[in-house]
Amino acid sequence: MNHGITKETEGLDGIEWNVVGQRYTPKLHTENAMIWYAEMPPETFVPPHVHPTQDEWISMLSGTLEVEFGGEVHVAKAGDLIRMPMGVAHGIFNRSGNVVKCTFGVAPSRKLFALFNALHNVTDPEELVRISAEHEVDFLPPPDA
Repeated sequence: MNHGITKETEGLDGIEWNVVGQRYTPKLHTENAMIWYAEMPPETFVPPHVHPTQDEWISMLSGTLEVEFGGEVHVAKAGDLIRMPMGVAHGIFNRSGNVVKCTFGVAPSRKLFALFNALHNVTDPEELVRISAEHEVDFLPPPDA
């Protein structure tokens, strides 16, 4: 990792991804960790999934998110840190009616940077699930499947 500052409005190498309608801007990427800024518009979500090889966390900057672990729903607001250990299924939902701003992180980074490159502007859910599985993120089937 090089020393320095990644400015608020910048991503690494000018990169910005559109992943399922959310704007992700990578801020740090090393073999050991990846951090990205996210803006999640109202009514967007990340369906329940598992990272079998990574711990994940979200540092809330503004707004409110609901995080589901199995049947339990937890609410996080600005200043909160959401912890999602590897191997634990979780879904992330913005049901607040407002844009949520937050910073995500994973450790180790593994294949996540490549995953977001591959998912940029993908809109087909089946393709999203297929690509994600190739990059060590396993989406769960819908509850009525």
